Amino acid sequence: MPPIAHLECSRCHAQLDASLPQTVCQQCAGALYVRYDLSAATGKAVRDSISRAPQNRTSLGMARYNAVLPDVYRDAPVTLGEGSTPMLPSRRNANVFLKEEGANPTGTFKARGLALAMTMARHYGIGKVAVPSAGNAGGAAAAYAAAAGIEAHIFMPKDVPLANQVECLAYGAHMTLVDGLISDCARIVAERKQAEGWFDLSTLKEPFRIEGKKTMGYELVEQLGWTYPDAVFYPTGGGVGLIGMWKAFEEMEELGWINTGKNGGKRPKMIAIQAAGCAPVARAWDEHQPVSRMYENAATFASGLRVPKPYGDYLILDIVKKSGGTVVALTDDQIFASQRDWASQEGLFLSPEGAAATAAYDHLLATGFLSSTDRVVIFNTGSGNKYTDVVAHALGLKS
Repeated sequence: MPPIAHLECSRCHAQLDASLPQTVCQQCAGALYVRYDLSAATGKAVRDSISRAPQNRTSLGMARYNAVLPDVYRDAPVTLGEGSTPMLPSRRNANVFLKEEGANPTGTFKARGLALAMTMARHYGIGKVAVPSAGNAGGAAAAYAAAAGIEAHIFMPKDVPLANQVECLAYGAHMTLVDGLISDCARIVAERKQAEGWFDLSTLKEPFRIEGKKTMGYELVEQLGWTYPDAVFYPTGGGVGLIGMWKAFEEMEELGWINTGKNGGKRPKMIAIQAAGCAPVARAWDEHQPVSRMYENAATFASGLRVPKPYGDYLILDIVKKSGGTVVALTDDQIFASQRDWASQEGLFLSPEGAAATAAYDHLLATGFLSSTDRVVIFNTGSGNKYTDVVAHALGLKS
């Protein structure tokens, strides 16, 4: 259970003091990484002790990986049982595995990042937080803030799924619905946070949501026998999960936790998936640009992908390039068709974002970028049950 050594800027590599709450790099506004002395966790004996741990409250979920998480999360966690989500084999392709993040508290992968962020916020004595959200992060922030005894202010577009609005109110958060996109919500938080005394928990505006999300990388590798798949498909709005998994791979290699496996121990191709109606990263990828530009008139029923300018776009694009991966943008019709296909053929009701990833897999098979013999992990980032109003509309059902 390592103490934090320091925080490091992902852009200019400046080091910041971790004993105080930090947001972004003071020199270049880059997102921050948490760095540890991981020497005590080096070697496969430590790794194998994780797999052999008894299945009890202290070894389940993200707590399995306390050896690579802040010691505060071990000693005083704000937890609702996040992590340890199933890796489900496809019924139709033996080389396809679906990582079911809908099994997390509040029904999405956002629980992982907010568990760490709220744990550290409470540790630092922060009493009020503000979160701009495309939907699911708002619900998770409200839940974990309630568990932490922290006042939460959530700003979301007014057309987010009804479930996101209901859970924010049920958890006692202060919810503001905004006539605009998540970028408009972020602007409001930035304008008001100083006067209101809010700590900004926006995506990549603090370093600990990455630490929670990186556990997806540890889990998928452990569930595959401590080997890498050939490719990872990740729905990419803000992209924190993709960034976090890449950090996890880096740490596991440093620790000597990776087995060689079929692909010789090579990191997986990272496939970032967006919606055609909001594809800033896909456009930047196609134009060979290191960063994206604001995507105008963003529109998609996959609300988690409706992020017109990700703060960490430079990290996403760099990771995809280094991994030999690609960025794919799918239409809402393609996403909806894949959602219905996986529900009827696999018995899995995916979120629209997860269905974008399954549609991307079919697309990359058809184009020859991947083969059916490649072992891949597809992330379903949330339960489809959180989108029943959105899916009902797509199905033409009347309320």
